[in-house]
Amino acid sequence: MARLSGTVGVAAVTAGPGLTNTVTAVKNAQMAHSPVLLLGGAASTLLQNRGALQAVDQLSLFRPLCKFCASVRRVRDIVPTLRAAMAAAQSGTPGPVFVELPIDVLYPYFMVQKEMVPAKPPKGLVGRVVSWYLENYLANLFAGAWEPQPEGPLPLDIPQAAPQQVQRCVEILSRAKRPLMVLGSQALLTPTPADKLQAAVETLGVPCFLGGMARGLLGRNHPLHIRQNRSAALKKADVIVLAGTVCDFRLSYGRVFSRSSKIIIVNRNREEMLFNSDIFWKPQEAVQGDVGSFVLKLVEGLQGQTWAPDWVEELQEADRQKEQTFREKAAVPVAQHLNPVRVLQLVEEMLPDNSILVVDGGDFVGTAAHLVQPRGPLWPLPGATGAFGTLGVGAGFALGAKLCRPDAEVRLVWCLFGDGAFGYSLIEFDTFVRHKIPVMALVGNDAGWTQISREQVPCLGSNVACGLAYTDYHKAAVGLGARGLLLSRENEDQVVEVLHNAQQQCRDGHPVVVNILIGRTDFRDGSIAV
Repeated sequence: MARLSGTVGVAAVTAGPGLTNTVTAVKNAQMAHSPVLLLGGAASTLLQNRGALQAVDQLSLFRPLCKFCASVRRVRDIVPTLRAAMAAAQSGTPGPVFVELPIDVLYPYFMVQKEMVPAKPPKGLVGRVVSWYLENYLANLFAGAWEPQPEGPLPLDIPQAAPQQVQRCVEILSRAKRPLMVLGSQALLTPTPADKLQAAVETLGVPCFLGGMARGLLGRNHPLHIRQNRSAALKKADVIVLAGTVCDFRLSYGRVFSRSSKIIIVNRNREEMLFNSDIFWKPQEAVQGDVGSFVLKLVEGLQGQTWAPDWVEELQEADRQKEQTFREKAAVPVAQHLNPVRVLQLVEEMLPDNSILVVDGGDFVGTAAHLVQPRGPLWPLPGATGAFGTLGVGAGFALGAKLCRPDAEVRLVWCLFGDGAFGYSLIEFDTFVRHKIPVMALVGNDAGWTQISREQVPCLGSNVACGLAYTDYHKAAVGLGARGLLLSRENEDQVVEVLHNAQQQCRDGHPVVVNILIGRTDFRDGSIAV
């Protein structure tokens, strides 16, 4: 919801185990720079640290994960605390925030009074003192609760690049012969609209790689969008602009860069911006500021600048060669089941341009990343492909995407799952059915944790704990009230027809699971072999 709406996504959960169940999700939001407000219940303020049901030190648990943590102790503090939390979630580098709401600040006055204050006045001195304390506590708890509260826009703090730094970056890029840009998720943060950023990138004319939420920014088959052989291209570039991208494991901690390349990096978060710098790489310019605004200013400073077309053509030719390799792999016969490369090529051919794409998995999704192109900005919602590598987010992301973009008859939510990852999401089809949320899931079922197995077997000589089964996920979906379809060797020549059938059933309002029995692939270092 946060990613697609451009504002804060909100989750409300119960105390104790309800909150501890969100730890992975909150960390995922932190790594993804998603502004999320987590509202958590808590035991009554008077019963905390007394062994109450589901009581735990929740603030200590979430402080390392959240930009802002607070516990509301008086009713009049609810609105100001929530305003402060939501402003923090969207300011600087966006991220999750946590507000704890003890039960006595949520219930009406008469209910709290009945629970807290004795019905009959106590007779003993100690009892009267306790009663006096409780009455004063109750009065303070609700004092000012009905007073007017602040309204209006929240004050946000969004860092902007210094004009002097922008000018130095303009000068560096103007002298480039082989410039390259890597756009990451931060480029799509507010306040810069995606269409303005897209126009700016096209005007700039620098070939680019897109990652995270920036996937799909240039639509399908744009000449400036380079999709394959990123490491080789980075080695050849003389000026590289890392716009909202960090030098973590995805860029081999900076080892992919040539020592002779001039690197410009822009990021809202200074710590992330300088990951592994002066170890494997060194920035020529490190700009702390909003990425989208920086790109717009860069274009203003480079008006009329052009680059030799042979550099883009060289990168495009490398893309074409890689895609030819995929076509060859798609034609290779598989001993059993379906060729996953061929299946994903057919998905790419028939995926509607207005689809929202959610991915959740390892091996199958890793293969799809080379073959299936997102259709527009903010439409790919990566799960395990994100910085935290979180499995199990697919159904939740699909639910949020569909509710945020409810035009069901026009725009479909397609989910690509690995069979391991789908184990986390299967039961959510019960949710989809009950709430009439049409979502289409394609499960690449190769009966294993293949991405793990491929590394484990050569190292340890054992496939222990990596084997799954060719489970009838389509039948399980039917048992939950959804529609289930099977693609296997038996109907290999009907892949397109089955997918069209699934798409139509989804348009008719039904959640659908397509269980695709595939052979295992060898997906390593960007290559695919069946």
